[in-house]
Amino acid sequence: MPSEFQVRRARTSDVPRILELIEPLVQSRILLGKERVVLYEAVQEFRVVEAPDGELLGCGALHVMWEDLGEVRTLAAADGMRGRGVGHALLERLEADALELGLTRLFCLTFETDFFQRHGFTEIGEGVVPPEVYAELVRSTDDGVAEFLDLARVKQNTLGNTRMLKTLV
Repeated sequence: MPSEFQVRRARTSDVPRILELIEPLVQSRILLGKERVVLYEAVQEFRVVEAPDGELLGCGALHVMWEDLGEVRTLAAADGMRGRGVGHALLERLEADALELGLTRLFCLTFETDFFQRHGFTEIGEGVVPPEVYAELVRSTDDGVAEFLDLARVKQNTLGNTRMLKTLV
């Protein structure tokens, strides 16, 4: 990770800047928009990249879906910071967090397939979880879980996106 920034746990005071970071990607239909209240509710899932002057340069979240399965969510780098290691640093930290929680697999739904492939993710189809786990997951009201399961109710979210998975070592 370049020394010009650090990755840290997000704070509630970071939520307005997280919204600013993701807004251009929401407008470009690369990320799904999130309401401010949802970001506050999930702030403990977020990590941010901070420059020495305190400016937030990127964000990303890890959401636990099942005993061994998590999702990388809302991974974004500020304009001008893409390709400079921000996403890599965030993903590395989220993977470390996942391992600390006991997760062994990470899911993402993305247009940025090249980035995630470079980090060990591969495209997935059906049957990623056993039927009994599927039956439990389908009860979730979380859209990310529904996207993982490829449920019809979230097809508008998944159009053009690729479902990818990484096994952590």
